[in-house]
Parts: sequence; structure tokens; C-alpha cells
Amino acid sequence: MPRMLDVSDAVRAEIGDEEADRLLAGENAPGSYDCTSCRTPGDSEQERTSTVLFVGDETAVLAFAHASCLPSQVVQVTEEQLQGAVRSISGVGGGEAAAAGAPQRAVPEQAVLGVTSGLVLIEGELHPALVVEPTSPIVRPGSTGAGDDFLPLLIEQGFMPVTELAAVPPVLHGWSVLLAVGQLHAVLQPSAHGGQPVAWWQAHQPLQVTDSWRAAANKHQQVLMFAAPVGSIGRQPREDLLRESLDKAAASGKLVTAALPLAGT
Repeated sequence: MPRMLDVSDAVRAEIGDEEADRLLAGENAPGSYDCTSCRTPGDSEQERTSTVLFVGDETAVLAFAHASCLPSQVVQVTEEQLQGAVRSISGVGGGEAAAAGAPQRAVPEQAVLGVTSGLVLIEGELHPALVVEPTSPIVRPGSTGAGDDFLPLLIEQGFMPVTELAAVPPVLHGWSVLLAVGQLHAVLQPSAHGGQPVAWWQAHQPLQVTDSWRAAANKHQQVLMFAAPVGSIGRQPREDLLRESLDKAAASGKLVTAALPLAGT
């Protein structure tokens, strides 16, 4: 059965017409996959799916993403990232190699966004907060460097750097936090093509939040999101330790924030 695949001109140029046509015909494309962007399951027989080609110095990786998460594109990454692959693509047969004689291709280690919920005291009032920290550095799409672009990418989206948690940040319109039946489902961002918002982060399973967190979210009708590079916050077992880590990250210039409207209840 033909897959609902998008293969961009850039990807086609890299993998060749023959391989691209085989993918579009469903010969080498997977049915189910884990989206390389949001890491949730996808099905190329049921929903539009983008082919994303990660290209290093010597090897390359053909991965798949929900079309609503990423357009089909070529992403330049470092060879070290490709060599650090954690698993091989399954179910793609000969399509694992985008060119004859190319090495076995595998999915590079993907940064996972760790999300912690907690209450943060600002100006004498408790606010519901989400703290986001990736498990590894985030590289800008198309970048060949080995740096961490997580905060610059968020700043470009409207998040603000802070050096202390002294005031409630301004609302970032277009973004929202999806809370349904008392559980945290996703952080939504504006779609690049207009229309309905898309998931910037989505829980594999809805996350439970405390009654006090949900009550504060319903009171303020917004959630404060804080984001920091890998290694800045860590998984803190208590809210006082979480606040201490946030203060340290802010003081060292490693924290961005915004108030996101609440979607749901």
C-alpha cells in the first residue's frame, strides 16, 4: 500500500530518484515509526509523514516525522552524532542506505525533552510551572557545529532570558499548555503553515499533576514555562530544590521563560 510520505526535493537530491520513488511506492518505508521530532508513534499509512535525512561527513540517516511536526528536509549533523546512534531503523529494507555502498544507516541519538511540573513562588504568589530540560544538546537544523542551540531557538520563538525569578514573564501568544481531565498532555506551538497549533512537546502518556498545581493553573489560566540546557536543572525530587536549581540556572544565564495560556482544564 502506498505510504502518505512527503519527500522534499532536497531529500530526493540526496537519496536519488530511484530510492525516493521506492519510498513513495511504499516498498522501503515503514508503516509505524517513532517521530524523530516529538518521539511519539506515527503511521505512514494513516497520516502524512515527512522523510528527514540527517547527513554527517561520511554517513547519513533516513528518519521519519509527523508532517505536522517537521517538513521533509535534509539536516546537517556532526559525524559524532551519527556514530552515536542508539538504534537502527527497522522495517525499511534496502532503503536504509541512501546511496549504493553507503554504510548501514541508523537513527542518531535523539534529545528527549524532560518535563517537570512544580509550583514556583513569584511576587508572593504560587504559579504553576513546567521546567523543560533536554537530555542532550540541541543542534540547530542545518548546523554542522557541535554546540547547543536550545535556548537561542526558544528565544527566536519569543521566550525571554532571565537572570532572576523576580516577576511573572509576559504571555507568549500562540503557545499553550494542554491540560485535560487533570492531566498534562502537551505544550503546543503555532503551526508554521497556519491553522491549528502543533505539539512542541507531547507526553507519551498523560502526566499526572498535583491538585494544588492544577488549582493554580485554573486560577491563573496560564502556566509558566522555564527551559534550560542539558545539565542545568536535573530531576529534582522537591519543589524547593527545583527552585534552587532554577535560581542557579537564571543567575548563570542559562534560563529562558514565558507564560503560556492554559488550554483545557
